[in-house]
Amino acid sequence: MLAEIIAMDDHWLLHGLALNDRLPDRFRIRLAAHQDKAVRSALVVRAATAPREMLEQLIDDPDPQVRAYLARGQHTPPDLRARLVADSVPSIRAALAKHWTQAPEAVRRILLTDPEAEVRAAACSTYFAYRPHPVPPSDLLPTLLADPVTRAGAVIHAVLDADTLLRLAGDPDSEVRAELARHPDLPPSVREALAVDSALSVRVKVFARPDTPEHVRAQIHTSVHELSRSMADPSPDADDETVLQWYQDVAAPTELRILRLQWVTADPLPHIDSPYVAFRVSAALSKALPADAVARLLDDEEEIVRLTLARTAPHLVDPTTAENIERRYRRRDKFTFWWDNEEVLTFPSEALRRFATDPEPRLRSFAPRDPNLPSELAEKLASDPEDRVRRAVAPHRNLPLPSLYRLLADSSEHVAEAAGASPFLPVERMEWLLTRAGL
Repeated sequence: MLAEIIAMDDHWLLHGLALNDRLPDRFRIRLAAHQDKAVRSALVVRAATAPREMLEQLIDDPDPQVRAYLARGQHTPPDLRARLVADSVPSIRAALAKHWTQAPEAVRRILLTDPEAEVRAAACSTYFAYRPHPVPPSDLLPTLLADPVTRAGAVIHAVLDADTLLRLAGDPDSEVRAELARHPDLPPSVREALAVDSALSVRVKVFARPDTPEHVRAQIHTSVHELSRSMADPSPDADDETVLQWYQDVAAPTELRILRLQWVTADPLPHIDSPYVAFRVSAALSKALPADAVARLLDDEEEIVRLTLARTAPHLVDPTTAENIERRYRRRDKFTFWWDNEEVLTFPSEALRRFATDPEPRLRSFAPRDPNLPSELAEKLASDPEDRVRRAVAPHRNLPLPSLYRLLADSSEHVAEAAGASPFLPVERMEWLLTRAGL
């Protein structure tokens, strides 16, 4: 059958085969020679179970896309992956530097001293695809600090002597100053200067330091909000650096809210009643909170604090508090949307059955989580005006067949799909669906 599928030479069928991580080795090796680069790339994407022979065949692939996947792939054997350090395409070497964070020192040295700025920047960055982030060799630090494209990534590893401090604190690149503001050995005098830096993104980094005095932290918090509100839009002819800095400054108040501070999580109790949302959220991430702290955070005025604690320790949330959190929930930003897509809190059967007739659609959609939901309630939910409720009840085992058949023809595609996937759909109706779909 596999041979017949390959002989058809259909792009999507071959692509699907290449993504199948249980495809026998001989067929993988065969597809590695296929003319379609997307098929060869798909083989690399699922290389965890691939034979070495296939990867040896692809490491010198003529298409850069395939080699880029190999550079990023965590399942590429180290000796083969190291060969890409000499690849002729800079973007592939940059992908290798960004994704292979634990490469041998010899490989990272080559990448850190690459003739292309794009590669050096990726090899000594403030952001990598994986943790832990690599530490550059100490003997290369002077060179990396002197290079504008690697300076920001090298700052956190620098030894802050007087000359280095002076140079970095006055650097025209705000990212360099922001990284300096994170340095664990930063002297108080420089910290105070960076607390009033012209770039708000730098002030945010000082705000997040554990050794920042509270009065300085409060001043930063106030100044960031006030200055960001009064900022004029950049002129149409402004250069890229100016526009980027403007965006960072405008986003600074949001960054203050979404900071997740490990030092606060490690010692949460002093920050339970912090005036700063990020501190209370960071405290809510702790798994060692006493009962009174849990109760206060679950009743916090900020929704993101309540949701974070409920997600961190759902076993500490009693049914009444859980229902209160759900009833107060209002999706409003990209930082809490996960709550709509995860079943974090649990409710007893009596609560779930009560939800079946609740005015709130969100809670009605929870009712089918009760495996023993009575058929009359399931039937009622199958006629609910809200798509999400009908979709939730479609696969329920106690849903009467007439209601299930009605949902198969539902105007909402998502509801109909949920009904068609029901494990309780009779075989003859499944056959009918497959025939109608031409399968």
